[in-house]
Amino acid sequence: MTSTLLRKHGFDPVFDSQSMFRLILEAVSNPGRTVDINEYADRLYGEYPVLLAVAMTLLDNEVGFDTCGDYPLANEIASLTLAKIDEPGSADFIFVCEPEQIKNAVENAKCGTPADPHRSATVVIKDDGEPSCRLTLSGPGIDGQLTVWGSQTAREAVEARDGQRYEYPQGIDLIFVSNSGGLFAVPRLTRAEVA
Repeated sequence: MTSTLLRKHGFDPVFDSQSMFRLILEAVSNPGRTVDINEYADRLYGEYPVLLAVAMTLLDNEVGFDTCGDYPLANEIASLTLAKIDEPGSADFIFVCEPEQIKNAVENAKCGTPADPHRSATVVIKDDGEPSCRLTLSGPGIDGQLTVWGSQTAREAVEARDGQRYEYPQGIDLIFVSNSGGLFAVPRLTRAEVA
């Protein structure tokens, strides 16, 4: 079944995933930097090709994910990646399609433990809002402070994450993707001030 679905899409699970992974790594290593994944998302079909591109790059049969109740998206991701659909509190990845789902997704996302902070979730958020909020980022990968413009969706996600008051070095990674193919990340150790 997976090979049939892959033939429907033009996304190469080996070469395109490697190229996408390098772009995601660039975004995570350089918080606030937007990379363009449109070339790869354009090879996928459906309502959320940018989310599918991220899923096909980061997920495999050893991780679990949640889609905040979007069952068609969950079924497609599971079919393409062989990852298992999981509960929000134990999912390694949470895909958020609607802004009103952000708070609940962030509050339920696993945040790792002090001994294993890397066992936290990555929350991937579809974000097509206009840049209207100033985000001042600091932490690993940033020399001093960096100010970037984000949408109201990004603001809500960062505020929801910061509202959890995780014990250092715990937290969750946030990845924002737009329909136009823009992707930027706010990793768990990146502090963000919203204005």
